[in-house]
Amino acid sequence: MKTSWRSASLVASAAAVLALTTACGQDKATDTSSQNVGAAAPAAGGYGSVAGTGTAGAGAGAGTGTGTGTDTGSEANGEQAAAGNSAAAGQLNVVTNAQIGKVLASGSGRTMYRFDQDTAEPPKSNCDGDCAAAWPPVPADDVSAGVGVDAGLLGEVTRADGTKQLTVGGWAAYYYAKDTAPGDIKGQGVGGKWYGLAPDGKKATLAAQPGLSTRNDPKLGTIVVDKNGMTVYRFLKDKAWPKPVSACVGACLDKWPVVSPVAFKDTKGIKEKGYMDFTRPDNGAEQQTLNCSPIYTFINDKKPGDTNGQGVGGTWYAVAPDGSLVGAPNQ
Repeated sequence: MKTSWRSASLVASAAAVLALTTACGQDKATDTSSQNVGAAAPAAGGYGSVAGTGTAGAGAGAGTGTGTGTDTGSEANGEQAAAGNSAAAGQLNVVTNAQIGKVLASGSGRTMYRFDQDTAEPPKSNCDGDCAAAWPPVPADDVSAGVGVDAGLLGEVTRADGTKQLTVGGWAAYYYAKDTAPGDIKGQGVGGKWYGLAPDGKKATLAAQPGLSTRNDPKLGTIVVDKNGMTVYRFLKDKAWPKPVSACVGACLDKWPVVSPVAFKDTKGIKEKGYMDFTRPDNGAEQQTLNCSPIYTFINDKKPGDTNGQGVGGTWYAVAPDGSLVGAPNQ
C-alpha cells in the first residue's frame, strides 16, 4: 500500500508535536567562653532601659559587615546608638510568628536575632562598630528563661570591648534598631545573614517550608516563593518551547540568581505540568522551570515578602502557580 505525500506530512507533523510535548510540558513526576546565665533573676526590659554594651572597632556596614577595623571617627556614634538600644532582656519569651515560626523575644516583646557571620563553637560576635549600632547586642545580665526557653542553652560571650552579650545555643543575640514596636521582625533575612533567633539557637527561617510554595501578596495575588520565602520571577526574553532557554546570561545572573532544581514532592501549591529542570549551556548550572519557563530570584529582594523585581525593565515579573507571569501587560 502506497502512502501519499499528504499522509506522510501529517504523520511527520504529529511526531513533531509529540516530540515537543515530551521535551517540555509533560507532567513530571578569640579566647572567649560561653557561660550559663539562665538562672539570672528577671528584670524589666523595656525599650527605653539601657545596659552598658558599648562597641569597639569600625563596622563594615549596618546589617551586613563585621567590625574588625581600628578606631574611626564614627565609633563613638556607633557606641552611643548601640548602648541606647541594648535594653536588658528580662524574662525571655517564645513568640510564634506567622511568617517565621517560633522566635525569642525580650520581656518587652522585642524580637531577637542572630548573625550568620558569628560562630557558636566557640561563641564569638563579629558585629561591632556601625554594625552593632544597627544590631544592638542583647546584654547577658538580667536574663531569665520564660516558658518554652531552655535555661541550659543560655550563656554569655565576652565581646571585643569586654562587655557580656547573651548567647542562645552558643549564638550571640541581637536586637534590630529598626524594630520599633513589640512583635516587629523587620530584621528577618536582612542581607541574607540576619535571622530571628529560635529558642534552640537556630535560625528562625522558612527553610523548613517546601522548596517552592505560594503566598498571597497584597498587590500581586498568589505568587510563587522559594524555601526562604523570596519571590520567584520569570524573564520575558526567555523561551520555554520546545525546550527551556535562558536569555539571562553573564552579568544578568549576578542580579537574577537562578532557582536550583527542586523535587516536585518538595513543592506545595505548584502546578505539575511543565515542571522540569534543565542544564544551562552557558555555565553548566542546573535551573528549575515552571511550565517549562526558567525561574529566578532577585538580588535586591532583601527579605521575605519583597517584590522589588516586579516589572523591572518591563521584562521581569513574579510567577503564578501555573508558571504564568503576574502583572505582565502582554503574555
